Amino acid sequence: MHANISLPQGFTSRPARLDDAEMTVRLINAFSNHYYHMEEANLNNFLRDWQTPGHNLKTDTKLVFSPEGKLVGYQDVFSTHTPPVHPWVWGCVHPQFENLGIGTYLLTWAETRARQEVPKVPDGLRVSLLAGIDERALPAKQLLLNFGFRPTRQSYKMLLEMSDAPPKPKFPPHIQLKPYDPERDAAAVYRADDDAFRDHFGFIEEPFEEGFQKFTHHFTQDEAYDPSLWFIAWDGDEIAGICLCKKWAEDDKDAGYISSLGVRRPWRHQGLGSALLYQAFNEFYKRGKRKVALEVDAESLTGAVDLYLKVGMKVARRFTRYEKELRPGKEIIVQSLEDAS
Repeated sequence: MHANISLPQGFTSRPARLDDAEMTVRLINAFSNHYYHMEEANLNNFLRDWQTPGHNLKTDTKLVFSPEGKLVGYQDVFSTHTPPVHPWVWGCVHPQFENLGIGTYLLTWAETRARQEVPKVPDGLRVSLLAGIDERALPAKQLLLNFGFRPTRQSYKMLLEMSDAPPKPKFPPHIQLKPYDPERDAAAVYRADDDAFRDHFGFIEEPFEEGFQKFTHHFTQDEAYDPSLWFIAWDGDEIAGICLCKKWAEDDKDAGYISSLGVRRPWRHQGLGSALLYQAFNEFYKRGKRKVALEVDAESLTGAVDLYLKVGMKVARRFTRYEKELRPGKEIIVQSLEDAS
């Protein structure tokens, strides 16, 4: 680990406060506009993320200011899982202030902060630091490599562009689609989502109350949340599959967004996943959207990428996950379908 890293003369740092969110979003969008020619962050959802249960701005964030008082660097450490075996770090430096050592300072701080979580993890379990970037941000990629991170996996943003109305969904005969009722169905939908994604790379089982609280916070505090876009497939009194959508994608309000598509094991290989997708596509088309986006693990254990390609989606962006081991041991995240059995 890098040691004794200091900021350039006249630059200062401190933890973030909630009222720093607006200028931090401007910084992130200056970064994303420079490298990706798009704005990735909006204030509402950024505040939602900063207020994630278990995330503490005083201990888990760092801002860097120029001598003139301009925000030029930002770093976050998310270690909200129990146990915190894989803290997640993300940050950026304003493109006009690169190559001054600010990124090195922030990532050094982030690794030091993440290492404080290691004693909270039971002995014998592996702990590693995670980061993810669109590799078009070449300086950020190089910084991670310099710190001993290694690329371990890719994910895709996939996009469907519709010039005509999509095919109508064909649900299995025993499946019934019912309107989502937040008061009645929220806990059952969370349990179904959790069950479907136990076959997802990186899954960590959490206590119900902890996981449900974060699930509810993440979905319902999103500015694009619309419960009428939650499509729940029932087989009798059991949820067989879910397709949880938002009114728009965070980086493109012209595109509808699928946040979570999951089919539970007993109902797979019956066409339910594609039926739920076509249900979402048709609803977005009816609402005037001609694009639909989602994100997926590039090496999905359940073959999700093949499904999305089959229904006409294409890869629009690629992200790489980087990892740095902090303590060797037994890995508890799901890495294969055998792990999930």
